[in-house]
Amino acid sequence: MDKSNFVDQIKIFCRSGHGGAGSKHFLRNKLTAFGGPDGGDGGRGAHIILKGNSQLWTLLHLRYFKNILAENGENGSGSHSTGRNGKDIIIEVPLGTIAKDEETGKLEAEILEDGQEIILMRGGRGGLGNSHFKTATNQAPEYAQPGEEGQEGIKVLELKVLADVGLVGFPNAGKSTLLSSITAAKAKIADYAFTTLVPQLGMVEYRDSRSFCMADLPGIIEGAAEGKGLGHRFLRHIERNSALLFLIPADSKDHRNEFEILKSELEKYNPEMLQKDFVIAISKSDMLDDELKEAIAKELPKNIPHVFISSVTGYNLQPLKDLLWNTLNVVRP
Repeated sequence: MDKSNFVDQIKIFCRSGHGGAGSKHFLRNKLTAFGGPDGGDGGRGAHIILKGNSQLWTLLHLRYFKNILAENGENGSGSHSTGRNGKDIIIEVPLGTIAKDEETGKLEAEILEDGQEIILMRGGRGGLGNSHFKTATNQAPEYAQPGEEGQEGIKVLELKVLADVGLVGFPNAGKSTLLSSITAAKAKIADYAFTTLVPQLGMVEYRDSRSFCMADLPGIIEGAAEGKGLGHRFLRHIERNSALLFLIPADSKDHRNEFEILKSELEKYNPEMLQKDFVIAISKSDMLDDELKEAIAKELPKNIPHVFISSVTGYNLQPLKDLLWNTLNVVRP
């Protein structure tokens, strides 16, 4: 996906509809000069609703919607006629979208399933007509409720990519090459840092027609948790991945230190990320002999599974798929 077409955060001013006022009406016709109250209720103001759409991958379509103003409910009228409800506004968003209030930062909605609907802002209730207030001692109430006001405020929509496996690594670690090798994704590949500026998703075809989703995420650098480089924009997309594949190139000067830096940035951003399943892949391993592989393996953490791969030659890509599949489908006690 082109950088200009990937939008993962927007701010929108939203206002739900006001409720319609109840009617202060009395029955009057040629047969009834002084009839009782027959004022109808006001209609409900329109809601603003978020709806999940699995066919969307970006918030681009909302870029130019700076103000979303929902319709007010109609006022009630005579003959106990209820006013029409305001027409709800439905905002379709990709799966993985969250909504926060800009002022408080409070999480207000999270869309994870196709077709899922969450009311982001409720419309105001319609007021009751005067017919509701008739009593034995007050046969002709001159009172009806006004409609409730709607809600308004600035909402921040953020997209966090939903994928089974997230690729984590420094710029130019070979993540885009790996994704292109084991999926049908057409990731941009070049021999310079930050080739990937937006998340790239691909489906990994596994055995027996099974598959899982992998995301190539923008390269991390030391200090990303403080916002350096692509910073929080990158780390936000890792939060939703079930497992993380740390890609470390074979020609790294210190494989263990590179892994620890990556892990440290994740921990500083959100300590809960350390609860995810980790897998390490040493990329560009076609340049290594068995002795070098053994030496590198000794550097790596003992409690994290690892595999040596080469995206160019295809070396060990199937064992990598097996390892990832087993990691994703492990039965926990």
